[in-house]
Amino acid sequence: MAEIRHSFVTARGVRHHVAECGEGPPLILLHGWPEFWAAWEPMFERLSSRYRLIAPDFRGFGESENPHPEPTSTVNAASLADDVVALMDALGVAKAGIVGHDVGSNVMQVIGVRNPERATGFFFFNCATHGVGSRWNQPGHINEIWYQTFHQMSYAAELASSSRENCRRHIGHFLRHWSYRKDAFDAVLERWTDNFMRPGNMQGGFNWYIGQNSGRLAVMAGTAPQPPKITVPSRVLWGRHDPILRSEWADSLGDCFSDVEVSFAEEAGHFVHYEQPDQAAQAIDAFFTQLAERRS
Repeated sequence: MAEIRHSFVTARGVRHHVAECGEGPPLILLHGWPEFWAAWEPMFERLSSRYRLIAPDFRGFGESENPHPEPTSTVNAASLADDVVALMDALGVAKAGIVGHDVGSNVMQVIGVRNPERATGFFFFNCATHGVGSRWNQPGHINEIWYQTFHQMSYAAELASSSRENCRRHIGHFLRHWSYRKDAFDAVLERWTDNFMRPGNMQGGFNWYIGQNSGRLAVMAGTAPQPPKITVPSRVLWGRHDPILRSEWADSLGDCFSDVEVSFAEEAGHFVHYEQPDQAAQAIDAFFTQLAERRS
């Protein structure tokens, strides 16, 4: 693997940590929760010979600044999308392929509506859209989303990070439960625990759930306005066994994207890029290679 380069870039008044690796056409990698830039190391290992890989930590995550140490509703897909576009400007990247999942996939959809000219293509690992609607809270799924409410409680971050053991148990639960390959994160669990024990990082991640709450409830109630279809060429590789973003929800993608292809990672859950990194990297490379050939 090429050397990983670390820098700090100020965008919209926030000091963001950015990890980069490799040279070539730029790909921006957007993490989810409970993650930070290091979730993309398996892609660094496999794609750095062909691409300039840029993995920022969202505000309040990883080594990026958390300007909101207390609970806030200001961190949401729209504000993080503005951060990403500002980071691209600061890094001198006019246009890039964008890869992401979970938090990142929500952010990408906003970029696709507001700033489609900044993306050569979108590659999603699992991709919940407005079309999921009330399926979020159906009887067979309602118990899976308990954490989205818990993370909004004023005491939640303090409780989850009150000791290293509590942090390890909370973060480790999601890394194991959402994975089909239950040992996928075993070797890095202490590193993930270190990350979320950093001052402000537990609340930084929980602020995402506070900021997204009103929009999520509107989607569940069917009252959220339908955004325009995203025209950026898009590819989705969905983990077949994701218990939180269910693979059958892929049936709504056509309502939100005008140019999208979907396939399934049969041996993966929520974290396709970490559970099945060879399959993930091959799919990313094939998609962006195809787009480059289409443009030439």
